[in-house]
Amino acid sequence: MTRNQLADLYLGYIDCLNRQDWNRLGDFVHPDVAYNAKVVGLEGYRAMLERDFREIPDLVFHIQLLIADPPTVASRLNFNVTPRGEFFGLAINGRRVAFSENVFYTFVDGKIAQVWSVIDKAAIERQLAV
Repeated sequence: MTRNQLADLYLGYIDCLNRQDWNRLGDFVHPDVAYNAKVVGLEGYRAMLERDFREIPDLVFHIQLLIADPPTVASRLNFNVTPRGEFFGLAINGRRVAFSENVFYTFVDGKIAQVWSVIDKAAIERQLAV
């Protein structure tokens, strides 16, 4: 797979998430996907994403930076959202917060097999302190 093909595949994945097209998730995610070194499988990964969208009704994934170096994609995603209740153990309670996620994906057989995600929780904490 070329860099451009991998980047296009990733863009399709992000579109799938933003549309909440869960029936297509398996087109992009490996059945034995691992998230932060824990094997969650496709169903567990889907459940995690569905929960995120329930807890953050206005969730949209915005790509700020995308680097494709087969078989790896590195991306910086931006969010400007209004989570319900608690979010990462923080009492958000409907306040709008902006933050970024740095995430690395490893693709196997054209599907995401590993996800390494780091969310900028400190940015959220700074906004809540104001």
